[in-house]
Parts: sequence; structure tokens; C-alpha cells
Amino acid sequence: MKVTKAGLIAVILIVILSMFVANIVNLIAVSDSFKEKDVKKRSKSFIFGNSTEHLMWFLQISDLHLSIFQDSERVTEFQEFCDLTLKIIKPLVVLATGDLTDAKQKDTIGSKQFEEEWIKYRNVLNKCDTLQNVKWLDIRGNHDNFDVPGVNSYRNFFRTYSMQGKSHLRSYIEILTQGTDKYAFIGMDACPEQGLKRPFNFVGIVQDNQLKELKDMNIKAENEANYTLWFGHYPTSCILSHKPGVRPIIGSGHHSLAYLCGHFHSMLGFVPNMYTIQQDGFLELELADWKDNRMFRLAAVDHGLFSFIDIKHRDWPIILITNPKHALYQLYDKEPIEAISESTHIRILVFSPNTILAVRIKLDDGIWETCVQSDREHVYLHEWDPQRYGPGIHHIQVSVLDEVGREKSVTQPFSVDGSRMKFGVVPRLLLMLNFSVSLQMLFGFATVLSVLPLCFLRFMKQKLLASRKPVSVLINGKVNSWVRRLWILANIDKIFVPIVLYPLYMAAGPWAVGELIDGYIGVIFIWGIFVNGSYVPGSFTYGYAFVQLFLFQGPLVVSTAYALDKRLQLSNNGGLINSMVKLKTFFRNLPFLILFFSQMGMAYTFWLAYGTIALVLGPIRLWPLFLTLWAWYHASRMPLRKIRIAAVPWIEVNDSTGSYNSIGAFSS
Repeated sequence: MKVTKAGLIAVILIVILSMFVANIVNLIAVSDSFKEKDVKKRSKSFIFGNSTEHLMWFLQISDLHLSIFQDSERVTEFQEFCDLTLKIIKPLVVLATGDLTDAKQKDTIGSKQFEEEWIKYRNVLNKCDTLQNVKWLDIRGNHDNFDVPGVNSYRNFFRTYSMQGKSHLRSYIEILTQGTDKYAFIGMDACPEQGLKRPFNFVGIVQDNQLKELKDMNIKAENEANYTLWFGHYPTSCILSHKPGVRPIIGSGHHSLAYLCGHFHSMLGFVPNMYTIQQDGFLELELADWKDNRMFRLAAVDHGLFSFIDIKHRDWPIILITNPKHALYQLYDKEPIEAISESTHIRILVFSPNTILAVRIKLDDGIWETCVQSDREHVYLHEWDPQRYGPGIHHIQVSVLDEVGREKSVTQPFSVDGSRMKFGVVPRLLLMLNFSVSLQMLFGFATVLSVLPLCFLRFMKQKLLASRKPVSVLINGKVNSWVRRLWILANIDKIFVPIVLYPLYMAAGPWAVGELIDGYIGVIFIWGIFVNGSYVPGSFTYGYAFVQLFLFQGPLVVSTAYALDKRLQLSNNGGLINSMVKLKTFFRNLPFLILFFSQMGMAYTFWLAYGTIALVLGPIRLWPLFLTLWAWYHASRMPLRKIRIAAVPWIEVNDSTGSYNSIGAFSS
């Protein structure tokens, strides 16, 4: 059987794509390590009965973005959260996981630290009487690190105005006691040492010395606490570090139950439940922001089982079922999951500003039954026999009514035999992939797509000219016409060279020189940033470059190729000049106009972010403007003879007769 070059290339591409997909599936796979023999080996510490011991709950709030320019309700409702919500729930601790302040200029593009925002944050906490009995653990986010040249800088207002900044400049551990249990809370600060202005301050970095500190904290937690909860601002997919990285450290603790974070804002609400179990065995839970959505999280550890629910501010009553635990979030290697099948009571936490009148439950399609309040406030119980619920997934429904008529109902899946559920693909991708590597791959793919096809078409012309054979391509349809258009562009030096050089320059050359931190001149490359005598590895820069290629390079190539081809077609039709031709000429040039002004807008935002020097010495933003004008000028004014030479030896199909019309000659 004859094997063509195209067929061989197709096979190779399919194999590479299959390997890539297989690696992605492997990276986001959640292993099912639950085995009956493992359950029998595990010693049981507690029995789920009617005792309210060994039960602790806490709150998380993230991405406050308190601002002196935007949405003053963020502050007033944050005060309400501290004054009312904390007073009602009475958690052991509150985790504030970063982006406490907005740190953006009034134009929302520029960024710097505003002391007034930090004063607002601290004033709210100072007015909150409940914090005399509740521990407040806060940690920095990337917004809290904008324009901060180091943790010891006077511009690091977290050190002055946060609850933990005076005691802990970076990561820290707090071990709290409730009853006979001890709970370790490890806060992981992944903010880069050099806090660049936005937008190139999106990814966290944990250096080798910080990894060692985190390992030591984990050992301390294992030795001194019954359970460990990790928290930070950045999802682990968004943290750069050398191997082994932060995930194995978090997962290595036998009692490390979860890592709680923010930062992604639930992808503007498109991924509201961004949760997964990492391959290292712990839950990773991203919390939606307070900024726009006013969300917070209630979590509990009940006899070793970790449960949580995300709630919108003022959405009362709040209901959290701690036994039986939600089937999706079972941690078979770290929790006594088998205790669910031997428990004697269903256990529910209920909170409301008003007196609770009734708490009822229904299991599967059974009847509604009333729960009783335990000897501890907010804890409701109901006797049950878990052995009545066989293999597979079952459902428990809880309905709560308070004295002002507010009623809420929640439904939760559970299993008694260890049956588990599957997380969504999108949350797993966002939390389990390596954000930096993924962006590098996207940029690499976009660069190859921007350069290789044009170079290939240019090579093919030289080869075909040497053989004096017509090009063999599809003779019908859109594919044929677009290959012809790209062929013409690829063989005009004045257009081909600058268009191909731009993505190559983005991959290697300096993007800009300017004040990346106020008072500190730095240089931006795609692979890293040099500023204040330090090197910040490139990460988000790859995403920035990918978007630039997608929104600029691709449209520029398409617009230029289309304009050249249409000019050639018009000349072959006798160059008729009439109103219709003029209208078509206008629409042919319109994409260049749109591209130019869109890049003007991008240049303006870059100027707002980094100033005049960075714009003037910034090829990444100025070159697209000149390149657009260059491509438009030559596509509109280039002599037709040169376009015809570029089209050789292309053969065009006459749509009316089906005959072949040469649009160029070898002798041209």
C-alpha cells in the first residue's frame, strides 16, 4: 500500500494528539483508592451518635476587593457579615483567603496599594466584637501584592493592617483547640517576592526555602494536631514551584483534609462549583468572591469527616449536613468513611438570625421526619439505621423553617457502602492542571500555527516552480480559496517577513522596559521578568501572548490575505469601478481599521498599567500598530504585477464554466 507524506503526517499528528489527551486525562483523574480491606485495617476513633463533641465548624471568605473607588457596599456588607453572621454562627475561626483590598486605580487598569483601603479593612475588624472570641486568619492575595517590592517594604500594608501580618509576614501555622481536639490551620502565602503591577501578577510562586517551611509546618501539624486544614489565595494549579511542588506536601499529611482558596472568582460565575479531589488525596475547594457575589463558606469537621457548603450573604437559614457526608467529597484515605455505615444519628448544622421552628428530613422517597435539637446550639439530630440503605447513591433532603417564615430545603447525595460520584471535567481542569505549563503549550501551538503554514506555503511555491507543475489542491469550496489567499500572502516578502517575525519576536525578544513596580525599572520577556535585582519566572505572560496572537495575529493574516486576493480578482474582472466595487473596497479595508483601533485600546491599557516609558520602549504594544498600517498599505497599494507573481503557479476554478483559469504564468 502506498503511503503518502500527508498520510504519514496525519498519523503522527493523531498519535501526538492521543498522547496529549491521555496525559490530560491522567492529570485530572481522581483515583478511587477505597477498598474494603483498607477499611478493616483502619482503626475507628469515634462513633457517630448524639454526642456533640468532636465537632468544629469555621468560615471562609475570599476576594473581598475592598475599594475606595468601586462599590462601597462591599465594605458595608462586609461589616454586616462580621457583626451579624459571625455572631450567629460563632465559628472557631474565619479564614480570609486573600485579595482583601482591590489595589486598582479609579480607571480599573492601573494598580497600586492604597492605604485607605487597608484602613477600611482594619476598621471593620476592629468594630467586630465577635472577633474577641473568634480567631481571624488572613493571608495575602495577588491584589494585596500589587506594586509591592518585597514583604519588608513599607508599601506592604498587609504587615501593618491585617490581623496576622504583624506576626507572620508570609506562610504560617495556627493550632487551635476545641474540646479535646486540636485543629491545625496552615496559611500558604504564594505571593511573588516582587509584587509587579497588574496584569503580570496573576500566578503564585513558592520558592525552595518556602517549600521547606511548608514541610516543617506540615510535620508540626501531624505531631500536634488531630486534623489539618490548609488555606491560601491561589489554587494549586496557579502556583509555580520546583518539584515536588505544594500538592504532595499538602497531601502527605495523614490528617490534611482540604486546601481552601479563592482567586479564580468561579470564572465569573461560569464554574460556580470549582471543587476536586487532588491525586495526592486532599480536597481542593475554590470559593467564589465576596467582591461581586458576596459568597462565603461554612465548613465543619465532625468526628473526622469534613463537610462544607457555600452560601450567599443574607441567604438564611444555613444548612450543613455533616453525617451522612456528601458522597462527592469523601476522602477514603484520610477520613473514617466507614463510620457512616455504623453511625446512629444523622447530624445537621442549622443557623438563622431567628428562632428555628422546625428541622425535617426525608431519605430517598421516604416520609418527612422531624429532627431534634441537641444539647449544643445549632446542632440537630435524628436517629437512623444506615443499613437500610443499600449499595449506591442515596439522597437526604433537609427542610428548615424559622419564626419569620423563611424556609429553605437542601438535598445531598450520600452513600453507605463507599460508592462515589464524579467531579465535573471543567473544575478538574482548572484545579488539577498546571496553569503555567498549559499557557506555554497554548502559546507554543499558536506560534506554530502563525508561522509554520505560511513558511510551508512559501516553500511549496519554490518547489512547484522548480518542477513547473500546477499546484494540486482542492478545486472546490472555501478551503481552496483560503489556501490560495494564504499562498499569495506567504509569497510577498514585504508582508510575509514582518508578519512572521512578530510572533517569533514575542517568543524571544524583550517586550517592554519600564516601571513594573513604582520606582523600579524592569524588563519583560515572555519567559521571565527582571526587576529590582530579581527574576520572576514567566507564566501569565504566555497567556497574554496567546491572547495577542489569537486576537491580532490571526485576524491580521486573514484580513491581509483576503484583501490581496480580492484585489487580484478585481483586476482579472477588468477592474470595474462603480459604487458596488467602492463599497466592497470599504468593507475589505474595514478589518484593518478595527484591528488598528483595538490595538490602540490595548496600547492605552498598557500605558495605564506601566506608564509612558514602557509604552515607548514596548514592542509588544507598539509594533502591532505599525504592523497593521504596514499590512494595510501594501495590501491596498502593492502593484498588481507583484501579487500575480506571488500567485504563480496557482490555478483558479471558473465557477461558471468549471474550466481552469491561470491567474499567473511561470514567465511572469
